[in-house]
Amino acid sequence: MDKLKILAFAGSTRKDSYNKQLIRLAAEVFDDTQVEITVIDLKDFPMPLYDGDHEGANGLPEKASELKKLMADAHAFMISSPEYNGSFSAVLKNTIDWTTRPGAVEGSVYQGKPALIISASPGGLGGLRGLRHLRELLGNLGVLVVPAQHAVSKAHEVLGDETSSEELKKILTPMVAGFVEIVKKFA
Repeated sequence: MDKLKILAFAGSTRKDSYNKQLIRLAAEVFDDTQVEITVIDLKDFPMPLYDGDHEGANGLPEKASELKKLMADAHAFMISSPEYNGSFSAVLKNTIDWTTRPGAVEGSVYQGKPALIISASPGGLGGLRGLRHLRELLGNLGVLVVPAQHAVSKAHEVLGDETSSEELKKILTPMVAGFVEIVKKFA
């Protein structure tokens, strides 16, 4: 069997995003030669706001097609989602909206695939409220969102600090390892 592929990304396009830092950290703790984790940046996949009229006139945007192909090739997803006003980000919602549209690949790129969701926020809950909404949306698309999740509060103090990042790695390591075992069972 070829390597299992996990596509990892943050629901943010901000250069110094805490969630970009967190998804890279989660990918770093991973150690399994049977699985390949690819971290992408949604900034490299700019798409207009979803609009049915735009889609009707122009079809699927080129970057949405590229991303949809990457998603179709993946066996699973790891997503680090920022929390904006108690929910997930508009860029993450827009990405999901475009990648559920027809074109580029046949069928759903989400249906039946496992996902691990995490978040980081300067706030006290670490983005936990946004994860609840993301879990619901992904579930509606047929994604098997694993029960384990983690929300990093006070991300501005934790991420980038060597001691705190090492403690965070201790939390993420068994979570990612457990997720990989689930991916292996579903692939």
